[in-house]
Amino acid sequence: MSSARDPILGMIATMQDVEEYRALTWEGGFSDYLEIVRSDPSVVRNAYQRLFDLIMHFGTEEYTEYKKRILRYKFFDDPFGGGKDAVFGIDVHLVKLVNVLRAAAMGYGAEKRVILLHGPVGSAKSTIARLMKKGLEWYSKQDNGRLYTFSWIDDDGTEIPSPLNEDPLKLIPLELREQVLGELNKDNKGAYPVKLEGDLDPVSRFMYKKIMREVGGDWTQLIQRVRVRRLVLSEKDRVGVGTFQPKDEKNQDSTELTGDINYRKIAEYGSDSDPRAFNFDGEFCVANRGVIEFVEVLKLDVAFLYDLLGASQEHTIKPKKFAQTFIDEVIIGHTNEPEYRKLQNNEFMEALRDRTIKIDVPYITKWEQEARIYRRDYNKKRVSGKHIAPHTLEMAAMWAVLTRLEEPKKHNLTLMQKMKLYNGKMLPGYTEDNVKELRKGAKREGLEGISPRYVQDKISNALVRDPDAKCINPFMVLNALESGLKGHSLISDEDTRKHYKDLLGMVKKEYENIIKNEVQKAITADEGAIARLCGNYIDNVKAYTQKEKVKNPFTGAYEDPDERLMRSIEDKIDIPDTRKDDFRREIMNFIGALSLDGKKFEFHTNERLYKALELKLFEDQKDSIRLTSLVSQVVDKETQEKIDIVKQRLIDRFGYDDQSATDVLNYVASIFARGDATESG
Repeated sequence: MSSARDPILGMIATMQDVEEYRALTWEGGFSDYLEIVRSDPSVVRNAYQRLFDLIMHFGTEEYTEYKKRILRYKFFDDPFGGGKDAVFGIDVHLVKLVNVLRAAAMGYGAEKRVILLHGPVGSAKSTIARLMKKGLEWYSKQDNGRLYTFSWIDDDGTEIPSPLNEDPLKLIPLELREQVLGELNKDNKGAYPVKLEGDLDPVSRFMYKKIMREVGGDWTQLIQRVRVRRLVLSEKDRVGVGTFQPKDEKNQDSTELTGDINYRKIAEYGSDSDPRAFNFDGEFCVANRGVIEFVEVLKLDVAFLYDLLGASQEHTIKPKKFAQTFIDEVIIGHTNEPEYRKLQNNEFMEALRDRTIKIDVPYITKWEQEARIYRRDYNKKRVSGKHIAPHTLEMAAMWAVLTRLEEPKKHNLTLMQKMKLYNGKMLPGYTEDNVKELRKGAKREGLEGISPRYVQDKISNALVRDPDAKCINPFMVLNALESGLKGHSLISDEDTRKHYKDLLGMVKKEYENIIKNEVQKAITADEGAIARLCGNYIDNVKAYTQKEKVKNPFTGAYEDPDERLMRSIEDKIDIPDTRKDDFRREIMNFIGALSLDGKKFEFHTNERLYKALELKLFEDQKDSIRLTSLVSQVVDKETQEKIDIVKQRLIDRFGYDDQSATDVLNYVASIFARGDATESG
């Protein structure tokens, strides 16, 4: 079937980018490459420079936290993966990581170290490494991230690629490099000078010597036998991106890092020391010009760690039967807390400790940032056919963060309040400096507690537990979190398990307060009624503070300010009788200050007064709606109509669906019913 007839083939034909394919598969001669280097010296950057420039390519945004300026590198939003691997809530630690890469890119010594990401399980260590690998793949396809390598053309026309994907400039003889680089750097306005480090890989050295003999030592003839090509990094194709994961200790073999002899080729080339009879396909070789990730690096066998020492400090590896071979790659490993403690306590590992730069990757300690992880995984796009009630993911995030916080040393501060302070909420008596001190005093926060993975597992359980349920709510998820604690493999003692259960109780109380507040707002959503109540209150307060009388709108008579009305509102925000005069003067001063600025006072302008007005109106209207009648299941038509209006407001304003709005109303009604029963008792 022709593409003209088939709409899908036609669509593919119009969407394909042939020009991009040609650019990514570009080939040319050595002289062509020299022209590219002259016009864009950045193609010769080393691996650290390229990785740092990749991160900076996406820019930064700045914000202030506890009076401290913090940078957010947009690279960690995963801009090339649609946010799938975005890292949230640990910007301070990511800044430290980027600073290490910056120092390495400038050649200040950090490039001779292993970057070790350290933190508890599930704290985004692997995600950060994956972002770097994925990012370098993407960057190598961009014009400003391109890099090149070469192949040799043998006598019979066979193409022999440089197995380590070396930069073509390394073909310049060592004794001539200084002069050539001086010429290339003469007009170089790039961020980095063009540098060349190390000799060619063993296969390229062999071919270099062989062809030099054939052309009688004429280097200009040698480069005619070289084909330069664009290099695109790819983990799947094992080009410039390597990953090494420890296996069973008895089966570990260091050739997995440096390569091994190809016994088939020995018959062809006659010797096992001929580099063409060697497979340079170990992870160090594969990752040259890019990045290598060591998963659980401290579980490596000692033989592997020796390879790691040379690769980091001297940038060399030692393949079997060959000389030290230069490599250019970012070495990044990650490990968890127990393994790192073993490293600290092992005096034989001193050399490795000395060659690592540890970057802590803790759990998130801000619940709103933690909730972003769950919202990314559980949203309308990914969860079809089931509504996630408001606050479900947020309550799970709150509990996860509470498990990671240390008990506050101040007796008047609860753990819930501490969590809210960390999240940016200001509490009376606490300044940004106080919060900063709280953080400084807690050394282990974020390094212990519940992993996001555990929470994700329990959210998944709640979603699939009842296939017929149309929605899940916070109680379903919190109950799933609690039931899972019994068999949690990382909780080793009963005290911790009990503590985590107690924290679930705290979160449930917090949720009750939130939904009571939302139902109150839904009931008092008549802005006209609030505005009228506010106007009445302000008229009375003005008369009270100015020692005047208030005109009764019904009788026309002038009367004393309505003390009962004013106190019924002020009581809602715990203004004691002894402080009422101060509060009323404060309100009048507030209105006066707004007037001086040319602004108009409205009922929502003052947050404390707005809250008091809402609570007063709720109290007045609660009985007319008779929400508690829901519990008895006896609801007359007029009351049902009022309840339906409240339910619709919950849906429109707070994101509930019909089922979750009904559930919340029923639950809040039961709370009020319990309260009424307690009062009558």
